[in-house]
Amino acid sequence: MTPVARQEVLGLYRRIFRIAKKWQSASGQMEDTIKEKQYIINEAKTVFQKNKDIHLPPLGLAPQRGRAFRNQEKLRKLSKPAYLRSYDEVS
Repeated sequence: MTPVARQEVLGLYRRIFRIAKKWQSASGQMEDTIKEKQYIINEAKTVFQKNKDIHLPPLGLAPQRGRAFRNQEKLRKLSKPAYLRSYDEVS
């Protein structure tokens, strides 16, 4: 995982915990709020732990011009299945 992607993932993880900390249940009941907060925390821990070994290439949006954009477009074209490539050539 690239350092930038790692920072984004950790930032998302922290943000989820901040949201859970401030969470209020729709019913307004304290015990419902506590259960929902705990559910959010447990679910975040489970999902992030489960997906810790996933390594995806960075696919952020590049500016509309320049080398980064051309490289990104090239990667996008290469990643398309063959049946979709032939569809694009016709249309």
